[in-house]
Amino acid sequence: MANSESKAILLLEDGTIFHGNAAGLIGTTTGEICFNTGMTGYQEIFTDPSYYGQIMVATTSHIGNYGVSKEEVESDNVNIAGLVCKKFSDVFSREFADGSLQEYFENQKVVAISDVDTRALVRHIRDKGAMNAIISSVEFDVSKLKSQLSKVPSMAGLELSSKVSTKTPFFFGNENATHRVAVLDLGVKKNILRCLAERDCYLQVFPMDTSFEEMNAWNPDGFMLSNGPGDPSVMKDQIETVKQITAAGKPVFGICLGHQILALSCGLTTSKMFNGHRGCNHPVINLETKKGEVTSQNHGFVVDKASAEKDANITVTHQHLNDKTLAGFRFNDRAIFSVQYHPEASPGPHDSRYLFDNFIENIVKSKVTVSV
Repeated sequence: MANSESKAILLLEDGTIFHGNAAGLIGTTTGEICFNTGMTGYQEIFTDPSYYGQIMVATTSHIGNYGVSKEEVESDNVNIAGLVCKKFSDVFSREFADGSLQEYFENQKVVAISDVDTRALVRHIRDKGAMNAIISSVEFDVSKLKSQLSKVPSMAGLELSSKVSTKTPFFFGNENATHRVAVLDLGVKKNILRCLAERDCYLQVFPMDTSFEEMNAWNPDGFMLSNGPGDPSVMKDQIETVKQITAAGKPVFGICLGHQILALSCGLTTSKMFNGHRGCNHPVINLETKKGEVTSQNHGFVVDKASAEKDANITVTHQHLNDKTLAGFRFNDRAIFSVQYHPEASPGPHDSRYLFDNFIENIVKSKVTVSV
């Protein structure tokens, strides 16, 4: 167990070193370092499958001060590879918490480092770009840490969905619901499933390597392509499956990694970002309604906007206002659309939950067309 006298070290791939105190599990961990600008919702962030393999820098000053709750998870496990923060609290003040973050990290075997100048660290990452890092509270020989870090693969070219996708299909929601939605689980968050179930959908969630034929045999009214971690360009089987899904003519809704794979399935391109978008305060404009949205985002790859704008069957629907990157698109000839951000927004504002309503509207229209 970590204590106030336990030391820890953070080493970045470019040789930069930060010293601090150990938190969570005593040990060593590696991953691509990134930062999240959200001020709350740390447990939802830590359990988001899209963060698998990444060391998270929390930019808010205090982490752990309201403990943890079994009701505030996006999956069954903590998915971050490690945590870097300013102040880590092993005491909590919330009456309805189930325990402390320290106990939670120990149980989930998560290594963390606190008392780091996170402002300086984030500024460094923003200037130098995404890179791998190592945290240790047991090894302080920098040469040994560098040797271990050199063996960590780059996130570019890395397939990670298989690490977090369900291994067997399962059902979610009311089996007597009006609509049936097949979910391709690339690392789905629980609140995406809840948002669909709340809109009168019965879901079957399928492993990421499920064939189109198996999903379609359930006779769904539409398909959800979920969020998830890793590089979409190496997921050739999933790209082909999504190509078959879109050819079937049923409504499709893609989120984050699902959005990227949808783009690749129709000939668009993706690339790794210098720094990803991670936080619950990212501004997006809906180019069709001209309304702004404050969104929750978590991605290190992006769909190339120029490739989308050249495609006559694609309309770019959303744009990130900070860097003008593509944040959403739709097909012109079919009820298929996707966004780069998280409309379920857990944590975050609910500005974008109308997208789930749009998906349901597409399903209803599709049913009417089929019946006619």
